[in-house]
Amino acid sequence: MNKRLTRALGALPAAVLAAGAALAPAASASAASAPAAPAVPLVPQAAANPYERGPAPTEESITADEGPFEFEAIAVPAGSGDGFNRGTIYAPTDRGQGTFGAIAVSPGFVSPEAWISWYGPRLASQGFVVMTIETKTLFDQPAARGDQLLAALDYLTSGGSPVRDRVDPARLAVMGHSMGGGGTLEAARKRTALQAAVPLAPWNLNRDWSGVRTPTMILSAQNDFIAANGVHSEPFYEGLTAAPEKAYAELGNAGHMSFNTPNDVIAKYTIAWMKRYVDDDTRYERFLCPAPTGDPALVEYRDTCPGS
Repeated sequence: MNKRLTRALGALPAAVLAAGAALAPAASASAASAPAAPAVPLVPQAAANPYERGPAPTEESITADEGPFEFEAIAVPAGSGDGFNRGTIYAPTDRGQGTFGAIAVSPGFVSPEAWISWYGPRLASQGFVVMTIETKTLFDQPAARGDQLLAALDYLTSGGSPVRDRVDPARLAVMGHSMGGGGTLEAARKRTALQAAVPLAPWNLNRDWSGVRTPTMILSAQNDFIAANGVHSEPFYEGLTAAPEKAYAELGNAGHMSFNTPNDVIAKYTIAWMKRYVDDDTRYERFLCPAPTGDPALVEYRDTCPGS
């Protein structure tokens, strides 16, 4: 018998205990004569998604300048890790919800990190650890940029990372602009365990992406004369023959450099894709499937309609 219960019974008056003993047989007899309640089958409850971070999304929350998470920016000087130049980490400061998925972002040809830095706060405030990188040289080709994206992810999950305890090494993703977008495809083909990839107006001379096994969303621009859609984004999308899910979204009245300045439409679909596949958060699926044919910001949308 529980020690606390034993001590409590010992403190009761003898008369109370005697009365209780006298009532016990009657209670037992009553219970025995009552019909047995029908057995209720146990229905297993679906486990809540352990990777959901933040409140349920709305159109306003997914296009807001900042999401619900406070974050900090941490400079990563040259020489901090192998395989990349330097960069900046944007990481949620919340330590109460577990680890976060991580995303590495590369700029394009002859483009500095600063041009893609806006993705850091936008994604970190939605519940991701983000590292924007400065490539080794401004002239690095897509394959080299892909290697540097993977090196940045390796750094984030390494012992030397200041945010290692905030990153889930099993939930990693890549994105990049122009040749950085081409590098995003290279990284996804090389490391098939990546959870998501978002090439932005990607440029690459390679056309065969049959080796990519990562859910991939390509964002393109209607007036892109640098990485023309008919030569790059569209055949890249068609070439993703083994990707479990894929999508192609073309922004209307936008050019190649539109991805280097804050844009609510770009943010909306990037966040939705990352949330859906890095966090497995089906609450964001409604922004992707059914296809958003009513979005006036898009002139074309193709997809395999991701389903839960």
